[in-house]
Amino acid sequence: MSLDNQAESAIQEGALAGLKVLDLSRVLAGPWCGQLLGDLGAEVIKVESPSGGDDTRAWGPPFLEGESAYFLGCNRNKQGVAIDFSGSEGKALLAKLIPQFDVLIENFKSGTLDKWGFNAAWFEKHAPTLVRCSITGYGSAGTQSGLPGYDFILQAESGLMSIAGPSNGEPTKYGVAIVDLATGMMAANAIQAALLARYRTGKGQAVEVSLFDTSIALLANVGNSHLATGKDSGRYGNGHPTIAPYTTYHCHDGMVALAVGNDKQFAKLAQLLGHSEWIDDDRLKTNSARVQNRDLIDGLLTEKLKKYSSDELIDLCRANGIPIGRVNTVKQALALEQTIAKNMVLEMKHSKAGIFRSLASPLTMHGTVNTKNNAPPILGEHTDSVLRQYLGLSDSDLSDLKNKKVIH
Repeated sequence: MSLDNQAESAIQEGALAGLKVLDLSRVLAGPWCGQLLGDLGAEVIKVESPSGGDDTRAWGPPFLEGESAYFLGCNRNKQGVAIDFSGSEGKALLAKLIPQFDVLIENFKSGTLDKWGFNAAWFEKHAPTLVRCSITGYGSAGTQSGLPGYDFILQAESGLMSIAGPSNGEPTKYGVAIVDLATGMMAANAIQAALLARYRTGKGQAVEVSLFDTSIALLANVGNSHLATGKDSGRYGNGHPTIAPYTTYHCHDGMVALAVGNDKQFAKLAQLLGHSEWIDDDRLKTNSARVQNRDLIDGLLTEKLKKYSSDELIDLCRANGIPIGRVNTVKQALALEQTIAKNMVLEMKHSKAGIFRSLASPLTMHGTVNTKNNAPPILGEHTDSVLRQYLGLSDSDLSDLKNKKVIH
């Protein structure tokens, strides 16, 4: 094959084509990690319990022909296998499967795999090149290490909730499970780093990612501000702790988000709104001054901007390089021309739910492509084909395991 033909052949595959991932996780952080790897071309085998499967299969409404929209949103590009690990035969199947894979993802309670006999010595002997990623609530150290992790609880414990919500209101959680989602992203990143290390060393390794660590890391600039000053952060509603004006305002027909990131942008905004005197006002002319006088500048802008229509204000600001956007509902956001242009809504054919729409991967690769957009599996949809492919089981073997309720 010529180099040109090789390049053409390669570009038809995902960046992680040929990578085999065994995904034993459920709910969101682990499945999100597996979905990210699957979006990039990896072959991901999702293993669930035959009795109900992933918890999120029951999280609804809404359901599409009995399939949870939640589950459908975080398990695409996977094959589905159902194995009961509670008995010895299920564990024996797992022991045979693991060495066939490059990556193992699990989010069992800490120590579960050890109790099943899959400790570090077992992996070193039977799967020395495996990258095994453990996603837990609190990690393997500390007084809370054995506790299960829940996004909502971690948002509360980490302080994330304390910095969200109106300044005169109570702490508020984020609108989606942001800790779970970020943990899944961290896990996918760590796995790929471990695979690069394996390329150099020939050895696999254990990767540990916890919701607690991720939630603390998500404090980002707010956490670092505390470390620098010793002061706790307050809540600023839609505002920013260290930039002003940087919040939402009401026009007479809707709400906009205005993000004035520097003094040059503020001076331009003041001129556009017919208030050049703001530029030389000691209370407003620098960002530091505006942060200290945020109530003043927010009050001035609130009064001024309600006279504009949202379209008029957005056009004016964007034409002059001032960051602004409309505060949309989810329905409005998914109908935007930009959303459509970026193909961020997929249509997939599900074996039970039929044609359904789902959010797409945000990753765009220009040297390789993701050649598959496969719908999430129904429970046990690929059990037979996967166990035939990876373990060479016969129809008789499969029938026997089904009769014993080891697989579904």
